[in-house]
Amino acid sequence: MKNFIFVFSILLLTSLSVRAQVFEPVKWTASVEKISETEYDLISTATIDSGWHLYSQKVPENGPIPTTFVYNNNDSYTLSGTTSEEEGHTVDDPVFQMRIKFFEDKAEFRQRIKILNQELSVVEGEVEYMACDDEKCLPPDYVTLQFNLKPKDEASTIFEPVTWESSVEKISDTDYVLVSKAKIDQGWHLYSQNVPDDGPIPTTFDYNLPQGVVLIGKTSEEKGTTIDDKIFEMKVKYFEESAQFRQTIKVSNTDITMVNAEVGFMACDDEKCLAPTYLDLTFDLFNSVAVKEDNSVSSSFEDDSNNKSLWSIFIIAFFSGFAALLTPCVFPMIPMTVSFFTKQSKSKAAGIRNAIIYGLSIIVIYVLLGVVVSLIFGPAALNALSTNVWFNLAFFVLLMVFAISFLGAFEIMLPNSWANKVDSQADRGGLIGIFFMALALAIVSFSCTGPIVGTLLVEAAAGGSQVGPIVGMLGFSLAIALPFALFAAFPGWMNSLPKSGGWLNTVKVVLGFLELALAFKFLSNADLVSQWHILEREVFIAIWIAIFGALSLYLFGKLQLPHDSPLKHISVGRLLLGLLTLSFTVYMIPGLWGAPLNLISAFPPPLDYSESPYGVGNSKTGGGIMSNANNDIPEGAHLLAPHDILAFNDYDKGLAYAKKVNKPVMIDFTGWACVNCRKMEQQVWVQPKILEKLKNDVVLISLYVDDKRKLSDNEITDSKLKPGKKLKYIGQKWSELQTIKYKTNTQPFYVLMNHDETSLNEPVAYTPNADDYYDWLQEGIENFKE
Repeated sequence: MKNFIFVFSILLLTSLSVRAQVFEPVKWTASVEKISETEYDLISTATIDSGWHLYSQKVPENGPIPTTFVYNNNDSYTLSGTTSEEEGHTVDDPVFQMRIKFFEDKAEFRQRIKILNQELSVVEGEVEYMACDDEKCLPPDYVTLQFNLKPKDEASTIFEPVTWESSVEKISDTDYVLVSKAKIDQGWHLYSQNVPDDGPIPTTFDYNLPQGVVLIGKTSEEKGTTIDDKIFEMKVKYFEESAQFRQTIKVSNTDITMVNAEVGFMACDDEKCLAPTYLDLTFDLFNSVAVKEDNSVSSSFEDDSNNKSLWSIFIIAFFSGFAALLTPCVFPMIPMTVSFFTKQSKSKAAGIRNAIIYGLSIIVIYVLLGVVVSLIFGPAALNALSTNVWFNLAFFVLLMVFAISFLGAFEIMLPNSWANKVDSQADRGGLIGIFFMALALAIVSFSCTGPIVGTLLVEAAAGGSQVGPIVGMLGFSLAIALPFALFAAFPGWMNSLPKSGGWLNTVKVVLGFLELALAFKFLSNADLVSQWHILEREVFIAIWIAIFGALSLYLFGKLQLPHDSPLKHISVGRLLLGLLTLSFTVYMIPGLWGAPLNLISAFPPPLDYSESPYGVGNSKTGGGIMSNANNDIPEGAHLLAPHDILAFNDYDKGLAYAKKVNKPVMIDFTGWACVNCRKMEQQVWVQPKILEKLKNDVVLISLYVDDKRKLSDNEITDSKLKPGKKLKYIGQKWSELQTIKYKTNTQPFYVLMNHDETSLNEPVAYTPNADDYYDWLQEGIENFKE
């Protein structure tokens, strides 16, 4: 009791003196020392001012307040033993008049913990202590300690080199421009929306449009830089420092003030690429600003895809016009029409003039048809065609009808009364008569030209450009009109024309097969948009193989259709065309097992839209999934060709199998567009000693951070890294796992772990030295055995 009164008196006097002077003689720091993959020492270090001392954790009864450590309860770790301390000094304390252990100048305390959850990065605790000198003691103090198990400067390699901001520019009361701006860190770059096949992942924009809002055209982008990319070893367009993307919209509902979008992108530097990132963008129409009319701004943007598509439409339409000339409905009309002009004209010059007017009339008629289609649909509807399910289904049915007509089942003809009325107008003579002669040609030849014209209009409209149908009809009609004008100007050329015959119907049938193949492209579009999975990649390729295989047999005379003439022999031209078609058919066959088929990459569904659970040929080396000849491959696994390594693409199934066979797990964070991943697999994994370890001593789980397959509805979760953001793709799930658990977002990244999901050694990234990689593998496997 006497000691208690003494201590209380000292504390009271001390507290009164503190009013005049504040003492802080002890300062604390927290640090961590890693003992193993699962054990750490939490180190609390006290720096003590000269003349002051800090008491031990154990003091005699009725003595000073001891130093005490309390660690926050957490299911992610357990304490191993008690907190240890240094030897310190045990002396006769002048204040408490007893032998007490205390520390001077510096004191260190250690508490060992065992990690139960590898995601744990911080442990918090609190220390209570009392400091005294030879005359007085301070009141007990409490300090919070924070122990970082994975200091950011050592363990975290999370890069965020691209940030985005959005704004809106107003064109009119109904038209707006959605502006997406990317700020790119020094040394990094962002890829264009248009990249070559087998290249990086492009920047994409997915606009969530409310009812009453439609897109006008495609998203334009700045010119950027096109150079030889060091990572992908190809010419690629990308942006450095900054990039701006612009999308025009039309708003018919004035109540709409907000439009949302998602941007997907991949950032790379000269050595590595990050996993694809998906961010939400919000465009506030209410706070829009006037559109910039500076010519320098508009000239810095380009829409390469739109320009290229218009040129493509024109070229395809032009050659389609020449193909239409070689059909039974048009080809015989050439000598008759040219003969009419040369005989009826008073002079050669007049005949040439009339033939030119005739050709121009043909162009005007078809271009007017293109204008009508553009006006009927309008830019918004035309842009919607490429993704609208019902438009694509309607086009599929329409092209099937055209194809069957060309194959000879029936003929599509306009009413005879139309032709009679137009033909009567042609007798009027003069410019009007010539125009109606051209119109009569268009009507009479419709059974042959109609399907071609219809197909061209469908293709041009589906491109989303309002001028597409006009450009298509210009190309088509120009090819039709040129021969009439040229042969009228040079009648002697008529002698070089081949005679009409059965070959004209052959041309028509070949066009029928081509239209049949094209029809399934539109069915595929509808299937992709709706995710029906009735026309997946293998099925589509199989149908094309059947169509072009049948065309080859037809050209070789093994098949005959209703309007074909008896075939006594095969001409050289027909033989060469048959060989070309047969070669194309053979070329497509490997596509059933995963070949990329670059020649027709724009037509089949993508590789990941497949009957195979991981996409056609989705082995990381491009060789496809190996067959299981011995039926010993576990559920959810496959063999990676050409290495024949058993691999899982599902974390839980791979871990369960590893426990079953009692092997360590090797997680391979990779990506389809990861070049360094391919280098590791093709140059390091193939080393015999490494390949032996991968095949026999570990269970490989390859997690693709850029896997664009969608998660099932019950798997969609909230992102832990980006509040409010949903994880929609399988790749996002694995990318977030890597970022949260291992504090990095670069690939490749390799982890060897135990069955309790603790690391067996330090994970490694790109390791091109095979010996270093082997040593890392061996170390982890040995730690597992221990």
